[in-house]
Amino acid sequence: MFDKVLIANRGEIALRIQRACRELGVKTVAVHSTADNDAMHVRLADESVCIGPPKPADSYLNIPALIAACEITGADAIHPGYGFLSENARFADICSEHGIKFIGPSAEHIRLMGDKIAAKETVKKLGIPVVPGSDGEVKTEAEALKVAEETGYPVLIKAAAGGGGRGMKVAATAEALPHAFATARAESKAAFGDDAMYMEKYLGQPRHIEVQVLGDGKGHAIHLGERDCSLQRRHQKVLEEAPSPALNNSQRAEIGGIVSKAIAEMHYEGAGTVEFLYENGEFFFIEMNTRVQVEHPITEMITGINIVAEQIRIAADVPMRLKQEDIRFTGHSIECRINAEHPTNFMPCPGRINNIHPPGGFGVRFDSGVYSGYFIPPYYDSLIGKLIVHGLNRNECLMRLRRSLDEFVIDGVETTIPLFRELATHPEIIDGVYNIHWLEKYLDNLA
Repeated sequence: MFDKVLIANRGEIALRIQRACRELGVKTVAVHSTADNDAMHVRLADESVCIGPPKPADSYLNIPALIAACEITGADAIHPGYGFLSENARFADICSEHGIKFIGPSAEHIRLMGDKIAAKETVKKLGIPVVPGSDGEVKTEAEALKVAEETGYPVLIKAAAGGGGRGMKVAATAEALPHAFATARAESKAAFGDDAMYMEKYLGQPRHIEVQVLGDGKGHAIHLGERDCSLQRRHQKVLEEAPSPALNNSQRAEIGGIVSKAIAEMHYEGAGTVEFLYENGEFFFIEMNTRVQVEHPITEMITGINIVAEQIRIAADVPMRLKQEDIRFTGHSIECRINAEHPTNFMPCPGRINNIHPPGGFGVRFDSGVYSGYFIPPYYDSLIGKLIVHGLNRNECLMRLRRSLDEFVIDGVETTIPLFRELATHPEIIDGVYNIHWLEKYLDNLA
């Protein structure tokens, strides 16, 4: 096991990693910008190092400063959390060059899955179903028109290096395709410095289903079931639940088995999530995230498995003790991302939290690094914390969610809590009959 882990992140995920390390008997180093001097993860770590001013490029994305912090403190491993450098293959390589263990997959796998075209080609060979579309990069408008004709309209044009909905456009007709192709390409170049594009059949009413996996890097892998992340705004997840109300046990076992077999054959190391669009009983691969996900707690709640602790054990070369037959799914769990944002227009609302009273009680968990008097800085994402509830079934879970949201008090900044109170009582959410377009249509109607 490691002696000391440097946590290359901030906020709730930094605190989440820190707690897992403590339970494993591992010391922690918190890094922070000057804006996070008073952050909870800094207060609770064994050691802390200031790595720069507030701007992420000068602190949390500053690789030389992170490596120097490891050398100063004697940390023998780095956990990147999610966001920032968590899927940066160059960072993983640099860690290795300096004799520091990167807690995550190999740089090769990060690089492979970060290229959407290469990822799609790889998983297709491994037996994972993919969305019909181009076999590789689409370089010209003429090629795009040809692919669209073969696939059928509408089509989705996507950046090969993309993420978060950037460099992504839908073309419903041949007349609309040239403009959509050019616009997506320009967005991709601006956002990622890469204008490589590919195309897929656009699915009209799909759900977003993702499968959580753990691999030991030596040919053994398991799945921990799926999460339904269909409630999204501008391709950003808002509320997630596990298991999905759209799947039955047979479908769950089938897609989980396909994915875990592929991950084992890849010799993938650590935690990862394989994401799909699901429509009319069929799964279509869209991407793989080679890191821990924001929504990982709902999987922990239904399986009883500490995913972050498993990441650390695997990285430390502790033999993986979990087998697929050991995994038991119990009950239902839902997560709400509580953000410091206006509840309907989602404008960020940084500022001081005068008072916070999170809910508690049986089956309720709140993952957060904030406290009364904490100032939410304007430099980073607006996540205050994640409200996670668990029940014996989905109905009990929804009832517990409503009760928890009613108890929740945050004074000083606007939050998304009022939106979640409405969603938790909406008939279509209660019935589980939503898809990836549902929330945006709901918000448009409110507006």
